[in-house]
Amino acid sequence: MKNEFAIRDERTIAVENASYRLAYTVLAYGVLLSVIYRGFVLQEGSWDLMALVILSSGIAAFYQGRHKILDRRMLLPALILMLLSGLAAAIIAFLLS
Repeated sequence: MKNEFAIRDERTIAVENASYRLAYTVLAYGVLLSVIYRGFVLQEGSWDLMALVILSSGIAAFYQGRHKILDRRMLLPALILMLLSGLAAAIIAFLLS
C-alpha cells in the first residue's frame, strides 16, 4: 500500500456537493411522502417527521445566510412559496375537519 494522498480539486468538491444535494432531496421528499402516507392512510400524526424536514431546511437557510450567499432575488420566491404552502395547509386542514 502506498502512502499517497487523494487529490481534492474543485471538481471533486463540486461532485461531492452535488451528491449531498441529491441525497438530501431524496431524503426530504421521502420523509414528506411518509408523512402524507401516515396522515391519509394510517390516520396518524407525523409532526415529528415534518419538524425534521422543516428544521433541516431552516438549518440550510441559516447556514447560507450566515455565509452571505442568499440574495434578494431568492427571498421573494421563497416567501411566496411559504405563504402559498401555509395557505394550502390551512385549506386542507379545514376540509379534513
